[in-house]
Amino acid sequence: MMDTKTKDMFLAETHQVENQPPPLQDYNLYLQDQALREAVVREGAAWAEDELSAFGLVTGSREMIELGFQANENKPVLYTHDNYGHRIDEVRFHPAYHRLMQVSLEHGLHASHWSDPKAGAHVARAAKCYLQNQVEAGHGCPVTMTSAVIPALLQQPDIARLWTPKILARHYDYRNVPIEQKQGITIGMAMTEKQGGSDVRSNTLRAYALGNGGPGQAYELVGHKYFVSAPMSDAFLVLAQAPGGLSCFLLPRWRPDGSKNPMQIQRLKNKMGNVANASCETELRGAYAQLIGEEGRGVAIILKMVTMTRFDCMVGSSSGMRQAVAQAAHHCAHRAAFGKRLSQQPLMQNVLADLVIEQEAALALTMRIASALDRSEHSESERLLVRMGTAVGKYWICKRTPGHAYEAMECIGGSGVMEDCIMPRLFRESPVNSIWEGSGNVQCLDMLRAMRRNHGSVETFMAEVQAAAGTDQRLDRYVAQLGRELADPDDIEYRARGVVEKMALALQGSLLVRFGNPVVADAFCASRLAENSSGLVYGNLPRALDCAAMIKRATPVPG
Repeated sequence: MMDTKTKDMFLAETHQVENQPPPLQDYNLYLQDQALREAVVREGAAWAEDELSAFGLVTGSREMIELGFQANENKPVLYTHDNYGHRIDEVRFHPAYHRLMQVSLEHGLHASHWSDPKAGAHVARAAKCYLQNQVEAGHGCPVTMTSAVIPALLQQPDIARLWTPKILARHYDYRNVPIEQKQGITIGMAMTEKQGGSDVRSNTLRAYALGNGGPGQAYELVGHKYFVSAPMSDAFLVLAQAPGGLSCFLLPRWRPDGSKNPMQIQRLKNKMGNVANASCETELRGAYAQLIGEEGRGVAIILKMVTMTRFDCMVGSSSGMRQAVAQAAHHCAHRAAFGKRLSQQPLMQNVLADLVIEQEAALALTMRIASALDRSEHSESERLLVRMGTAVGKYWICKRTPGHAYEAMECIGGSGVMEDCIMPRLFRESPVNSIWEGSGNVQCLDMLRAMRRNHGSVETFMAEVQAAAGTDQRLDRYVAQLGRELADPDDIEYRARGVVEKMALALQGSLLVRFGNPVVADAFCASRLAENSSGLVYGNLPRALDCAAMIKRATPVPG
């Protein structure tokens, strides 16, 4: 008969934890990402490898990963008034969010490409964002907008001279005080209203000149904004109706005399994803702002900002894909079922390899546009490639991310649905970049607009795609089909999604065939471009592909 002491011991320890993967932490996100390292060198930022390796250690650390979880478990909270009844309109964040912002700004994710615009600067900065977004994507919103505001502000040089030094400063100060008391500042954006959404020309926010009006002059704004991103930013780029038409304004949180600007937050948005970052609805009750550029040119000016934010949507979605692949591949490398590791089982190999192909194709396109941004100031063809490639890439990469996140979650199984795993957060984040900054239809229409208004844009795009001509017959046939689609103007708006999809796949295929891993390039052409290919469900790859090699290439090895 079992004595009481022995029985109590068995009751306390019912089993040993076996067949579970170790935590994916304390590893170098950069050095363990072969595709990213190849892209950085290929696109002209080899000089940044040491810096990126050091940042890879930071972003792969247990501390940073935990900050990402904490920032999402503790949503921002709105305080409209202080305890004495004064209006403060203050959003308060968990310390983890502030620490993530501090790391991003101190490492120049908002500024390095502007403050030191050498060859490869956009590529190096995109690589850093790609690493940091794998830790936590929500705080990337104010980082992106602070970066993206620079091209718009330069349309008003006198204002740019005053604001740019603190925008570019590698210093994070979250205090709700005038910018004169800060070393570094962040910038937000307020474009959309209830009645219009993406149709910003239907905006009703009114701008009234305080004097004669005109570029750089002071106005007061009266009306509402239904979606203000990062409401604790120090200033916002805003669209409003002036006497001369829809115009762009810089709206600070504080007036020049040090008083609070009457930009009153009504409520925070209750978002399904991106919860670490705040978004809000706001009333402007005579808020002070300065006109950027001429009245009536608001859309053209703010699009200089939106181009950059859309590019960062590509970076963010590619980053989410990478983290999903890393989590799924890591899990399957350690988890066994039915007698062998999941990563060794043929059907799971089919799924994992397909996820790797999608992620590497997204990264290749994203980093090619980053290098085009680096060269666009001195090359008309690169400028046109940025114009077309950003619309195409933003549509396709962001559109593919939700399904990719789900499949990676399924590879992990039941544990992947639990909130102490990163996968639910990746899944909730996955639609954000597709919907924000212009949804799928808006991107397709923008691509058509670029084709009509920018002479030579289609020819430039096709030249980039055709640079791989003769290398792979499947790609050649696909590009020829794309050429016929683009040459046919009938019902092209109706067909726009199909056309943009073909443009994205052709460009990804061309980049992978020319510069990518040969195994991945072959698999991409076989699964995405061949006549009998089917990309509707991941894990439907054709036969005779080296799935094991692709999986091994993408699997991180901690330690």
